Amino acid sequence: MKFILPYLKKYKKDIVWACLTISLAAIASLWQPKLLQQVVQAIADDKMGQISSLGVELIVIALVGLVAGALNTMFAARIAMGVAADIRLNEYQKIQQFSYGNIEQFSAGNLVVRLTNDVQQVQNMVMAIFQTVLRIPIIFIGALVLALMTLPNLWWVILVMVILVIAISAGVFKPMGKFFGKIQGLIDKTNNLAKENLQGARVVKSFNQSEQEAKRFNVAADSLNTINIKIGYLFGLLMPAFMLVGQLAIAVSVWYVGSHVVADPKMLGGLTSFVNYLMQIMIAIVNGGFMMTFAARAFVSVGRIEEVMQTQPDLTFKKDAPAVKLAGSVAFKQVSFTYPGDSQEVLHDISFSVDPGEMIGIVGATGSGKSTVAQLIARLFDPSKGSVEVGGVDLRDVNEQSLRQAVAYVQQRAMLFSGTIADNLRQGKRDAKLADMRKAGSIAQAAEFVEKYPDSYEHQVEERSANFSGGQKQRLSIARGVIGQPAILILDDSTSALDAQSEKRVQAALATDLPRTTKFIIAEKISSVIKADRIFVMADGHLVAEGSHHALLKTSPVYQEIYNTQKAQEVDVDD
Repeated sequence: MKFILPYLKKYKKDIVWACLTISLAAIASLWQPKLLQQVVQAIADDKMGQISSLGVELIVIALVGLVAGALNTMFAARIAMGVAADIRLNEYQKIQQFSYGNIEQFSAGNLVVRLTNDVQQVQNMVMAIFQTVLRIPIIFIGALVLALMTLPNLWWVILVMVILVIAISAGVFKPMGKFFGKIQGLIDKTNNLAKENLQGARVVKSFNQSEQEAKRFNVAADSLNTINIKIGYLFGLLMPAFMLVGQLAIAVSVWYVGSHVVADPKMLGGLTSFVNYLMQIMIAIVNGGFMMTFAARAFVSVGRIEEVMQTQPDLTFKKDAPAVKLAGSVAFKQVSFTYPGDSQEVLHDISFSVDPGEMIGIVGATGSGKSTVAQLIARLFDPSKGSVEVGGVDLRDVNEQSLRQAVAYVQQRAMLFSGTIADNLRQGKRDAKLADMRKAGSIAQAAEFVEKYPDSYEHQVEERSANFSGGQKQRLSIARGVIGQPAILILDDSTSALDAQSEKRVQAALATDLPRTTKFIIAEKISSVIKADRIFVMADGHLVAEGSHHALLKTSPVYQEIYNTQKAQEVDVDD
């Protein structure tokens, strides 16, 4: 509850009204049996004149209870939905601060469940607190006192019933709480499986793995279903057991009153209200047990949300760092790097310097550390050893906004967001005008297909950009990267889906239209970097050589091997 209390402070007025209305509804519910007792007594005493007035009182009490209950539901819903919205927003903002390492620690699917299902559980709990939990002690204490006042000789019936109901609740709700704890983890698992299969539908179908993937999903879904069925069985046993205890208590009460009514006729009038109070006592205990069970599940969700909120980002920016315009120079000074959770270094003691406006190509075998270099320049990670400088400033001392304005990082896997093409391009420059978009589209060779649409840059991007080809998505990603005319542009194999002619035009446009921008072109193909001012050759996390294409052909065995292999492949294709 400590986690939720700060969020409740915002809704103090609604909380006061929720407490008042639930109290009023509970009092009305407690007063009705007392009036019924008076009606029965009036009939027994043949005082028909009192029945009309008592009937009016019953109707008024019922209406008061109805209106109070409706208002309570409104206030409780306002509190619950407001708290849930605030928690969801804060959790989302916290996730936005996470580094790549933090995201990988939780996984995207897991975070989605924590943002949706777990917050929903908290919302249900808050709703229950102000709609049901506050009512339970009022009903229990009030019904207990009134029952003892009505038929004090039957105190032992109440005691035995309470003991039996509590014993049944304890025996059932304890294992049920454990089951609810397991459910959240299984929801994570099924959500991840569903997400993977939907996103990788083409791969699944192309390799004819539909049946195998369905089996994997069924295993997870069956586990979730099994636990839900067990919970259903417990609920199925619970209500009949409670009803049996309640009916036995009523039967004993009727028997006792029947055997003593001759000696004390007033007991007959009190029987109806006493039975009502018995049921209210039992229902209060039962609801209390249910609330404890639901709270157990909600507290699991609260813990999962707290885990997100208390996780410190692996990478933080200095809040007091001044906003500056960074130049395009880049320097690695004895940089080594190990990914979070790994034990082996990915980069080993790398040092180099790049002047503003240079075009740098980075080549190497898969796993040689090319993309890691790019991620360190964009400060998606910090080096384990050494330092990375942009514009002569250590990135750990740079303002975040300054860095993001200076460095544009275009990844191989093009990610576009649903909305319009213009919306996506404005992620690179918030105040981008149509002229800026056209220029960026021209550089990225995207204008040739975008401007054919009737709505041009207002054309809709569907979910996961399904209405664009791989090459179109890459070109739009490049356009988003260049639209802000950054000091440093990193293309991490981001032209891999382009044909050779389009790739050449993109590189020519970058050289012509962005002459002052420092460009890092990471590629598997040497043809993509052959015109770079310098080429860095990576191997097993080491920078093993650097120079122009022609110089490396003479001096670098690693570069020669890559070049000869690719040349041989081209010959094979021609043959």
